[in-house]
Parts: sequence; structure tokens; C-alpha cells
Amino acid sequence: MTRVLRLVRAEIRKLTSTNLPAGFLAFLVVIAGLDAAIVAFATDMDGSKAFVATAADQGSLMAFASNAMIGTSLFGAIAVAREYGHHTAIPMFLTSPNRARAALAQIIAVLLGGACLAVVGQALVVLGIALALPSTDYGFLVPASDLVRIFAATALAGAIGATLGAGLGALIRNTGGAVTTAVLALFVIPPLAVQLIPEAASWIPQSLYAVISGVGSGTSLWAALLAVAAWGLVPAAAGLVAIQRRDVA
Repeated sequence: MTRVLRLVRAEIRKLTSTNLPAGFLAFLVVIAGLDAAIVAFATDMDGSKAFVATAADQGSLMAFASNAMIGTSLFGAIAVAREYGHHTAIPMFLTSPNRARAALAQIIAVLLGGACLAVVGQALVVLGIALALPSTDYGFLVPASDLVRIFAATALAGAIGATLGAGLGALIRNTGGAVTTAVLALFVIPPLAVQLIPEAASWIPQSLYAVISGVGSGTSLWAALLAVAAWGLVPAAAGLVAIQRRDVA
């Protein structure tokens, strides 16, 4: 366990020494600004601000989990796949000849990074909306308990998304390919699946995280938690198997 923790710390230092987290933080600031602009300037068809009139409406607008999963999946895919493109994976595995342990440490570090980025993004979204609400006739209505649940769901989404991306990065080993696959898996395929099989609507990430965030009711909470866990664990397991069976270079 001590070796794994040491490897995780090393991977975290490696991540924070690059421009990758800063780039994603800048993107999160833009997203929060867009949400604030929507609250400040958008209206319903009748010209009113009814879309922020209730706590439920504001909570739905603040819920960032499904977007966080997409964003952190790209973060995880880039963080891991570029190790192979830049050949920095070789010294990583030389430092720890146990490939599974080294790869697990890398995934844990990316997972933690994804969760942190997601929470920061959620905080920025909430802050942006809160600052924009005074321009409407409504105040901040979301209770603290609902806000805690929204943040918890977003942290989970960030961790799961980063795990999914890391698994794809280890499996594909090409940054462009891993990023494209993540976009297809989370942004393109789910709506197509719903069109072909309407019953799948309850099991796509957007619906699952709506349930976990407390702003949706497509399925039970435990079923949603198990489903989102599978979204991350399956590609991560596939990536670990690929690392064990293929050459590092």
C-alpha cells in the first residue's frame, strides 16, 4: 500500500507539473460564465425568468455532473494517452516494474485530479449563477442539503469520467484516438442509443447523474450509482489488461 501511495503522489506531481489542469480550469471558467450569462440575459418564450423561479429549476441549472463526466473523460484520456505518445510511460514502468501497480497508481491520480476539477467547475457554476440571480426577480433558492448532493454527484462524475478516459488512454495509447472515443462514448452514442432504444434513456450518463444529483427520477439511486460505476470501471479494467499484455513502448 505504501508503494502505491508513493506512486500516486509521483503521478499527481507529474500531472500538476503540466499545463493540462490549467487548460481545463480555463475551460471551466468559460462554462461558468456562459451559465451566468444564461441566467442574466436569457428569458422564457413569454419574456419571463420562470426557468429560475423555483429551487428545483435552479438546481437543475446548477447540476454539472454529466458535463463534468464528459470534460474529465477528456482530461483522463489526454493525461494517460500522451504518456505513450511522449514515451514517458517507459520510465514510469521502469520505476515500478509491477505494471499493474504503476498503472493503478496513474489511474488513481487521474481519478483524483478529475474529481478536483469537477468540484472546482461545479463551484464556479454555482458562483456564476448566484452572482447572476440578482439581475432577476429571484434569489438563491437551492437549500444547502441539495447543494451538497449536487457537489457530491459532480465529484463522483469527475472521478468516473477521468477513470473512463484513463482506461481509454491506456487501451488506445493515442491521444487523438482516445479523445475521439471518449467523445463518441459520452456525447454521440448515448442520444443515438435513445433514438434506437427509448428504454435506454434512463441509463445514459445525463439521466443517471440527474438521479444522483437529485434533479431527476429515471431510476433508483443505487441503480444509478452502479451504472455510472460501470461506465468508469469497465474501460479502466480493459486498459489495465492491455497494459499487462502489451509492450510498453
